[in-house]
Amino acid sequence: MSLKPTAGVSTELEWFKSSHSNPDGAACVEVASVPGTVHVRDSKHIHGPRLAFEPRHWAAFLTYAAE
Repeated sequence: MSLKPTAGVSTELEWFKSSHSNPDGAACVEVASVPGTVHVRDSKHIHGPRLAFEPRHWAAFLTYAAE
């Protein structure tokens, strides 16, 4: 998976859209990382709920999801 910066969205975090996101915009996930926390949100609802993970938990999830 590669990440691409999200253009035109101004927030305090720098969000990146997954290259695995659906091209028609129906299933887009964005991730922002700061020391100690990985934030995840739905790009269609940028002001909606967000998830926050410790980096080790996010890494464990990615390993599991890749299987």
